[in-house]
Order: sequence, then structure tokens, then C-alpha cells
Amino acid sequence: MSLKHAVLAALLEGEASGYDLAKLFDVSVANFWAATPQQLYRELDRLFEAGLIAARVVEQERRPNKRVFTLTDAGRADLVAYTGHPPRPTAVRDELMVQVQACDTGDMAAVREHVRERMEIAGEKLARYRRLRDRMLDGRDETAYLRESDRVGPYLTLLRGMAFEEENVRWGERALVVLGERAERGAAAVRG
Repeated sequence: MSLKHAVLAALLEGEASGYDLAKLFDVSVANFWAATPQQLYRELDRLFEAGLIAARVVEQERRPNKRVFTLTDAGRADLVAYTGHPPRPTAVRDELMVQVQACDTGDMAAVREHVRERMEIAGEKLARYRRLRDRMLDGRDETAYLRESDRVGPYLTLLRGMAFEEENVRWGERALVVLGERAERGAAAVRG
């Protein structure tokens, strides 16, 4: 997937400035696509030049003027074409997994701490995603939300992000038990 399509999909929510998109990527899109504000601004320029988004300047009294972006018909058509192509398989590249793979010959205590840190980050993301889900549902149950909402994509991607972080926590809990047992066994062998 390219940042291009992630930005176009984010603009399905409506008109947004680059700053608005950066916040959106940080809060709701982050569960499936990460981008820095600099990457977003460069991509917005490219999409504008390609005619996939339109821009207008909003004048502000106490702040600099800002550009806000919307999808064009060409941008919507590009998204339609994109959704028709099968996605490439996901490839995981996770530095923590490399450290865990090598923990038997490395600093196991440090790896255990890295796992704890990953669990903490996952827990924070999960809490943020749950708050977002509560705002989306706005007091409704899931069935009512899905029946009444114009779009279900943001809700489904949010559920996937929540499941991912829940699994990060579950895996971390198991990994800490296994690594703790291994550390105890190693300490017992040194004492014995």
C-alpha cells in the first residue's frame, strides 16, 4: 500500500488540512498506516499536482492561512480502482522480534524490559483506540452503529488495530513468563 491511498482514504472523512490529516494519522489511521507530518505534506503536494485532490486556502486572523484538501472525482476513481486490486501480503519487520530471536545469546534482561515497554505502548494505543471506538459509537451498540453509519471502513480498521494491540499484550505476557522462567533456570544453573 502506498501513502497515496492512505491519504485518499483518510480524505473520505471530508475536507482536512495537512495538520488535520497528521492528527488523523496519529489517532485513527495509525492502527494500520504510519506517516510523519513531513511525509503527509509531500504526499498532499503530489496528490494535488496529480489532480487527485483539490485545495483551497482558508484565511485565518491570528494564525497563518492554511490549505484544506478534498478528494476530486479523479481521486475517488483512483480509490475505487485501488480497492479492486488484491493487496500484497503483509511483511512484518519488527526489531523487537530480532532481539527476542537472539535473546538466548544476548542481554535477556534488556530484552525482557523491551517486551515490557512494547506491552506498555500497546496498552496505551489500545486505550486510545477504545476511546475512539466509544466516540464513534456515541452511545449506540455496534449493531446500531453499523446500521446507521454511512461508512463502516473506519470502524473495521479500528477493530483490527484493537485486535493487533490486544495480541501484542497477550504475546508480551506469555513472552515475559517464558523469559522469566529461562532467566531463573540460568540463575539456578549458575548457583548450582
